[in-house]
Amino acid sequence: MRLQTLAITLAALLPAAASATEPALPQLRAYTVDASWLQPMAPLQIADHTWQIGTEDLTALLVQTSQGAVLLDGGMPQMADHLLRNMKARGVAPQDLRLILLSHAHADHAGPVAALKRSTAAQIVANAESAVLLARGGSNDLHFGDDITYPPATADRIIMDGEVVSLGGVDFTAHFVPGHTPGSTAWTWTDTRGGKPVRMVYADSLSAPGYQLQANPRYPHLIEDYRRSFATVRALPCDVLLTPHPGASGWNYAAGASAGAKAMTCQDYADTAERNFDAQLKKQREKQR
Repeated sequence: MRLQTLAITLAALLPAAASATEPALPQLRAYTVDASWLQPMAPLQIADHTWQIGTEDLTALLVQTSQGAVLLDGGMPQMADHLLRNMKARGVAPQDLRLILLSHAHADHAGPVAALKRSTAAQIVANAESAVLLARGGSNDLHFGDDITYPPATADRIIMDGEVVSLGGVDFTAHFVPGHTPGSTAWTWTDTRGGKPVRMVYADSLSAPGYQLQANPRYPHLIEDYRRSFATVRALPCDVLLTPHPGASGWNYAAGASAGAKAMTCQDYADTAERNFDAQLKKQREKQR
């Protein structure tokens, strides 16, 4: 009798079996992107030592110096092998890649960084904000939550605004342009074309895709950061501008030799981004009235 009573008591404590009519749990969602973001391309020369080695719609810049190569961004997680093949096509062996610099730590730009570090032993350089997001593999993003995660990686060097990272006589200067992410960074360096100096700029995204701009509890000074970043980009020493998403600055990598025919200046890029930002902010404010 005691055993029967104990069995009844335990049964009462156990959760009821799920009802057959209860809805199924949701499927996991993959981060999918436009096909052009994943379309491989051969290395495209931008300047004497700077090459686009990413995909048709995601920038990954290879800068070759006398002491090894530097990669600025890497695109999506599945792009690691493609980047290594394009490096090889440019005569860069895995051990010759010395530095990886980041615009920001979203999956479509920092996705293959962990794999590249394992294959090349290159040092990852980022500011503190990007380093934290990189270490989380993009999880707990301020705007996207856990929707665009990727294999995490650890930054080897934390940089400050205005800090210079040098390799083989090429100086890469970091300019913080927070907004798209708190760690967004523009990089400047000097290359040549036909032996003449060319001031290169790789400016991070200035867009705010679906962001809550006003009174954002996780980014209280978002609007102020964007305003400062627009001004920073306008003031950069800028002969050739490139951006993580090439179309944002007028580039069309699929066009080959004429890829930069409609490329923007830094001034135009910042002005266009600020107009779009103002329109987005105005629309959100009108909805809140």
